[in-house]
Amino acid sequence: MDIVKHNKSAWDNYVDKKDRWTIPVADQVIEKAKKGDWGIVLTPNKLVPKNWFPPLHGLKILGLASGGGQQGPVLAALGADVTIFDNSEKQLAQDKRLSDQFDLDIKTVQGDMRDLSVFADHSFDLIFNPCSIVFVDTILPVWKECFRVLKSNGILMTGLINPISFQLDEESLQLIYTQPYSDLHSLPKEQLEELKNKQEALVFGHSLTDQIGGQLDAGFTITGMFEDTWDVDNKMDDYLPSFIATRAVKG
Repeated sequence: MDIVKHNKSAWDNYVDKKDRWTIPVADQVIEKAKKGDWGIVLTPNKLVPKNWFPPLHGLKILGLASGGGQQGPVLAALGADVTIFDNSEKQLAQDKRLSDQFDLDIKTVQGDMRDLSVFADHSFDLIFNPCSIVFVDTILPVWKECFRVLKSNGILMTGLINPISFQLDEESLQLIYTQPYSDLHSLPKEQLEELKNKQEALVFGHSLTDQIGGQLDAGFTITGMFEDTWDVDNKMDDYLPSFIATRAVKG
């Protein structure tokens, strides 16, 4: 099946249902950011350390699969030159609305995160990629494209998901799926069809070899990382952090 097309429709549907990851930041958040009071996330809970960022004024930033009006408008309010690239047009519309309201000059581009051919080589100083690579079935092209469009010494910040969190049953916490997990190939047919019928986005639990090793193989140097937990009630939080954030630099 066409994963990109299905997940595009699913995220458009999430916007209609007001899923928490589609709700733009409040006006007050933008006003505070303009005064230097700000914080954004790659993973559900922990704010990204401010020392991960270079000076933001005039910095050319690509928000990769980062639509929804949650990070891009904050970075733009801080003076960055922001482009948001996302598969969902309705998610992009959230950024466009805040951009127009606060005169932030955010550019929005719709497309598949594995194909950034709309951008020239060496176009950006920083790529900000919240947890979203779970929505594509292959991620090595993502890292290669990120490396290509970043300038020398450019920074890639990305949110990852520990693959074991996909292999565990959420209630019993028993291992029930092999790695790598895939909604397409791991679930019984009837469960997969139920997800499709409910217009739920399909997800893929990529190995750490592909998530972290893939960045290294693309040419990046990992310069920072932290782990994080869910921000909703989840039994896994008592046993392991489900999320990883990494900061990588193009040499």
